[in-house]
Amino acid sequence: MPLVELTAVEKLLVCPRCRSDVVSEPGGFRCTAPACPCHVPAAFPWAGPWPVLVDFERSVVDRAAVLARAGRRDAAELPTATGAEGLPAPLRRIAKPPNRVAARNIDLLLRGLPGPSPRLLVVGGATVGNGVGAVYRDPRVQVIGFDIVGSPLTQFIADAHGIPLPAGSVDAVLVQAVLEHVLDPGLVVAEIHRVLTDGGLVYAETPFLQQVHAGAHDFTRFTASGHRYLFRRFEELAAGSVAGPGTQLLWSVDHAIRGLTRSALAGRALRGLMFWLRALDHLVPPTFAEDDASAVYFLGRKREREMTAAEIIGYYRGAQVSD
Repeated sequence: MPLVELTAVEKLLVCPRCRSDVVSEPGGFRCTAPACPCHVPAAFPWAGPWPVLVDFERSVVDRAAVLARAGRRDAAELPTATGAEGLPAPLRRIAKPPNRVAARNIDLLLRGLPGPSPRLLVVGGATVGNGVGAVYRDPRVQVIGFDIVGSPLTQFIADAHGIPLPAGSVDAVLVQAVLEHVLDPGLVVAEIHRVLTDGGLVYAETPFLQQVHAGAHDFTRFTASGHRYLFRRFEELAAGSVAGPGTQLLWSVDHAIRGLTRSALAGRALRGLMFWLRALDHLVPPTFAEDDASAVYFLGRKREREMTAAEIIGYYRGAQVSD
């Protein structure tokens, strides 16, 4: 995997509060700006092998919890497989089919990256997302990953509301199934815009019609138009539905049965038996699917001009067209 070495990433890290350089000391990092509240020793501690670059005063990330988790013996392992991830491969493909939309767009993104060794930042990168594995297989790409938990795929722990990297430091950003889990998606997208080079690329996937997942850490959903406006300071290269009405219906069936039986296992079992409903994704016309998508995607290029209110109203591509 072409992950950037931690020693190289450390040279890029900045204070998430004021963007000043940080310095490594015994026990962690601190901001080099004397007036910054993060100038105190070990303001940014180590959690096992990961530096924690979080402005704890402005984050839901809890310092004690991060450090406690790092002390566990399994802290350096990938999260335990649950749900479809724990099934044998043939059943896994039925329960959670490959994300071909992501794979196609990641191919476009990788082909659009400049130079011999572009940097790509994975926001929420503790695990490899469905359909984005090519990012980790391309020997040309320098992958930097972070999440609010550490894993073998991340070099540091951070909060996406304050990405501890300098402006214009990465050539691309991947943010898949993350923006629903942050309190202020607009701020996170502004941070993505800030850390990208001029003309840098972003690929995002975010739920529209999905039930709550990740419990207390699930906050937001976006229509296709709302998702586009979230990335209003980007030129659109491609956008649309990741999965349509059939997948959305499977989510509803799953969670209805969970509610009736009080059993997540029962919901997942019926969802697996009714996998054929996904065929509706291919039968429903794109305009109707846009209004009933399970999730949406956006592939774009950084620019400075924002979409106007009139432009976002005119952007709508669904079936509910006024006469």
